[in-house]
Amino acid sequence: MKLKLGVGVFVRKDNKILLGKRISKTHGNGEWSLPGGNLEKWESLKQCCLREVSEETGLSIKNIQKLIFTNDMFPEADLHYITLYFTADPAGGELINKEPHKCERWEWFKLTDLPQPLFCGINEVVSTSKIF
Repeated sequence: MKLKLGVGVFVRKDNKILLGKRISKTHGNGEWSLPGGNLEKWESLKQCCLREVSEETGLSIKNIQKLIFTNDMFPEADLHYITLYFTADPAGGELINKEPHKCERWEWFKLTDLPQPLFCGINEVVSTSKIF
């Protein structure tokens, strides 16, 4: 089993959060997920948030704040993640799907009207944390 450290960023705009519909051969295919990914060697958490959001969505972000972490297991993919969640606000750029091989599309959703199914951990974070 592989143990990894990941980040997920709740990018907030107009009382909505940004979610992308995953395309994955290993885990979470067809599920709605936040921008985020794996922390790279020697990378700070802030750098990881900035890089992942930009790489996936074309957006730059600001006001990055720590939120919560989850312990996520994907036995079917032999993966175990500790996921660190953050909130952030858009700082510029244009929303585009920069990784169409990993994400079908990006959309903004109200917390009271989230699409289903959600990627592992997101329901827990939304129900226990203050996103706005």
